[in-house]
Amino acid sequence: MGYGSYTAGDWSKLKESRPSIASGSTNQIFTSNEMDSKFDPKFIDQREARDSEEHPFSTPLLIGVDVTGSMGYLSTQIIKESLNELMQKLYSTDMIRDPQLLFAAIGDATYDAAPLQITQFESDIRIAEQLLGLWLENGGGDSPEDYELLWYFAHKHTDIDCYNKRRQKGFCFTIGDADFHKELRADSIQRIFGDQSAVTVSSEELAKLASEKYELFHITIGDTTKNASDIIPGRVLTIAKSEIQYLPEVIISVAQLAKGMEEKEVLKQWGELARKVVKKSITLLCIGQKKEIHF
Repeated sequence: MGYGSYTAGDWSKLKESRPSIASGSTNQIFTSNEMDSKFDPKFIDQREARDSEEHPFSTPLLIGVDVTGSMGYLSTQIIKESLNELMQKLYSTDMIRDPQLLFAAIGDATYDAAPLQITQFESDIRIAEQLLGLWLENGGGDSPEDYELLWYFAHKHTDIDCYNKRRQKGFCFTIGDADFHKELRADSIQRIFGDQSAVTVSSEELAKLASEKYELFHITIGDTTKNASDIIPGRVLTIAKSEIQYLPEVIISVAQLAKGMEEKEVLKQWGELARKVVKKSITLLCIGQKKEIHF
């Protein structure tokens, strides 16, 4: 997948057809009351990010968002503001060539009916159209949540030309306010993905496997005491809930650093407020010009 290109005009047309995007509540924007089978990983063999004549250097970008409990506001923020800003800034900075986005709604493997939902890789307004079709179950336990589900999917169920053809990695961001589970149990893998031969695997091992094809990062909302840094050291960012409007700048900046851009060059492209948020969020990172981390 990944045909077409994202335009501000297409975004405006979508908002006109869905007035709730601009002013609606989370429940008014995300109206699904069950998981659509096309987003169910049990029925997905591979999600593909392919090169094409239009996009010869496809770069897959996976963004997994915690949609449990109080985190529903983040999905609302993304569809109302962040997605449009992210896509326009991705194209304007041109550091990430031919971006193809896949969104994942992440919940809890133990408690949720839909602990993972996966869209297609897309390059145009279909990114937003699919995002609107996700089910915000509002479930989950108290903590942790199963961000590592996306790592498993990225490793086992994506096929990406950037790695197959050029040995270049895609990018995978998970975002949320809870701890990671320490392992992904075999029974959860079998139930969620339908992979009947699966065995229990630690989150650290899943990170190593997924990092073969993807640069992994986790964005913690608010609390800096979560355990993500124990699992993917040097790859964890922190951003305050009041600063989430700057998620596009943070995501792009991290990708630019991973591609070797110097920190001072990354920071100077943003306005004063965004620059402060980005600089603070990347403090604990060890990538690019800072220091390369190998899992």
